Amino acid sequence: MLSRIAESLYWIGRYVERAEDTARILDVHFHLLVEDRGAEAAESYRTLLRAMGLPSAVDAMDGQAVAALLTHNDTFSGSIATSLTSAWDNARGAREVISSELWECLNVTHRSLGSWDRYGAAPHEFLRWVKERAAMAAGLVDTTMSRDEGWRFLVLGRSVERADMTVRLLSARYGERWGAAGWRVLLRCCSAHEAFLRRHHGMVQPSLALEFLLTDSTFPRSVLFALREAETCVVALSAAAGPDRGGDAGRVLGRAAAELSYASIAEIDRELGDRLAELEAACNAAHEAVTRRFFRASVPIEWSA
Repeated sequence: MLSRIAESLYWIGRYVERAEDTARILDVHFHLLVEDRGAEAAESYRTLLRAMGLPSAVDAMDGQAVAALLTHNDTFSGSIATSLTSAWDNARGAREVISSELWECLNVTHRSLGSWDRYGAAPHEFLRWVKERAAMAAGLVDTTMSRDEGWRFLVLGRSVERADMTVRLLSARYGERWGAAGWRVLLRCCSAHEAFLRRHHGMVQPSLALEFLLTDSTFPRSVLFALREAETCVVALSAAAGPDRGGDAGRVLGRAAAELSYASIAEIDRELGDRLAELEAACNAAHEAVTRRFFRASVPIEWSA
């Protein structure tokens, strides 16, 4: 496979996942402010913007400005519109290796973005539409593509982005600011609240919620699950080049997954800030290693304000 095609597939996975995660986070925040009258709107927006990697210079933005920035802004690489447009642009250059159904899904999604902005729909309607389109794209990836190199690059990008986003949310420290309500918000942002309740059959406890989001081996949005899935893809993609277990990217992902697997939740909680910083650095290092090994030489695309 050409490195240009491989890179496009990798970024399709990342951008679709980024758009879906951003929509989930925004939707939960809007519902938090409606349901919990005691939640301070300004602090909620600051927490949200920190989780999305934005600098403190935008702390004074109100809810409408924050929503506009994270939904339809075409200069911020973390906005929904930019992510979906970038996914469509990458799919346009890799049409020969993706299914026609996946291309049609991304193309229709891209063409419909302008109408949502123009008609000024309610935020929750737009966010629900984004989640539905992203879920459709993910389903088409898994049901219409062979489990070959192309599919693995898509899943690799999706897994790296998912792990990075979950770590970002944990770094925002929702639980420290709002207690049990903050942990419920965090679980809902990761679509993990119902799965968590089925597993633990009780009220949300900080240590259990942290353990679930970091180290649960069966929930697909936990950091450990995403890291293992990314490692599996890297190892399979590197098999033709020799038995090196995925090279630098495989070692970074495998080491991060192993440290999560064997560390107790008490150890993680005691050093949570350092642990989360290490995980975020591991996601960045894995991305850079994948770029060096499989893609053409270029400047990595990063979060920007």
